[in-house]
Amino acid sequence: MSTIITILQFVLALGILVTLHELGHFLAARAFGIKVEKFYLFFDAWGFKLFKFKKGDTEYGIGWLPLGGYVKIAGMVDESLDTKQLKTEPEAWEFRSKPAWQRLIVMVGGVFVNLVLGIVIITGLTYSQGDSFIPNDAINNKGGIYAGPDARKLGFKSGDQIVALNGKPVVDLLGEFGNPSFLMADKKTVTVKRITLVSSPDSPATVNSNMLVDTTIVLPSNFEEVITKAMKSEMPFFAPRYQFEVKTVVKGGSAYKAGVLDGDRILAIDSQNIGSFFELKETLKAKGGKTADFTVLSKNGKTSKKYITITDEGTIGFQPKFVGFEGLEKTIKYGLGESMVKGVEKSFTLISANAKGLGKVVSGKTNAKNSLAGPIGIAQMYGSTWDWINFWSLTAMLSLALAFMNILPIPALDGGHVMFLMYEIITRRPVNEKVLYVGQIIGMVILFSLIAFIFWVDIARALGF
Repeated sequence: MSTIITILQFVLALGILVTLHELGHFLAARAFGIKVEKFYLFFDAWGFKLFKFKKGDTEYGIGWLPLGGYVKIAGMVDESLDTKQLKTEPEAWEFRSKPAWQRLIVMVGGVFVNLVLGIVIITGLTYSQGDSFIPNDAINNKGGIYAGPDARKLGFKSGDQIVALNGKPVVDLLGEFGNPSFLMADKKTVTVKRITLVSSPDSPATVNSNMLVDTTIVLPSNFEEVITKAMKSEMPFFAPRYQFEVKTVVKGGSAYKAGVLDGDRILAIDSQNIGSFFELKETLKAKGGKTADFTVLSKNGKTSKKYITITDEGTIGFQPKFVGFEGLEKTIKYGLGESMVKGVEKSFTLISANAKGLGKVVSGKTNAKNSLAGPIGIAQMYGSTWDWINFWSLTAMLSLALAFMNILPIPALDGGHVMFLMYEIITRRPVNEKVLYVGQIIGMVILFSLIAFIFWVDIARALGF
């Protein structure tokens, strides 16, 4: 039953995203009087269809191959590679007879709808759920902050308890630290309480106890540049010291092969205590490509040693579940206007993250095999229980990712058509139809190769390779 729920969530999300994407193209085409011959959810490869009907000039249907969908626009070289109609004189209702600016709008229609859909969903979630944050008192009571590499350069240490910014007591640490009123202040000071070892007065060489000592850190005048640079790093500037356990072990990964189970906790690596999730990430990154000695605590309370090979990217193959702050979060509710602003900000942050991630894969900084997820991987993200908040959150992220991927200037994608149309608008000369045809073939070869690779990655993971 759990597998069926996972599949149903994925198919529903894919159906929503593909239908609305193609609807964007369809409505834009019809608005300019362009004939749309077919509108299909999923591909009817080799002519096999699950369902179809015709209304007006358009055939509507559902194909059997759930890898996307399409609209077949009259007078356009598309995935069908149908060039028969291009051998005749253009008709007034064909794509090729319309001005370049109208064709451009038709081509960006799908991307625009996916972008708007992502923003609308995130806005709706923000309006209905608000933004949750962990109060600063809870962070301090649970071990203080994790100080990232950039924070440590300025004098912060993991375990610091931040109590004030420019003398003002802190309530929402991450929110207030990133507030422009603090970042743009002429002088920026951070007051922290730091655990310091104290020796006995009678025997200075003997450590007696720990005590919290007030320390003031003055941030540099160019701190805006420092924090901007830190935001591009894989590690946060600082964050709560999230405790964690293994939520799901990835089949075929190093942790899986070493016998790590769902619910286990990682206590140490090579005898180095792991105090929080980000300390784990930093340690794994430093030991990338090596085999290390992990101390693991199982759900039944038994401690064991496991020798796990860490990938070059600093991963061992598991999804974490954060623990320790349950019931301590507070929620801020927003009005509709504020939610819309937040929705736009969050959406473009996610698009930026997609762009950065793809850039790392293309540049070779990240192994594509460890970073890409296909239909199987995406379906697994939805989980085996129906959680509407999780469903809509993931669907919004996928919608934004679909918008970003489709606008890339690759022939066969919307972005490829946009690239050729921009050339036509700038030079005032249409691209030769043979060039469009060859470009479409090249683009399809690239896309099908990528799809095949992603499927291989998914299947290899599922089989434990």
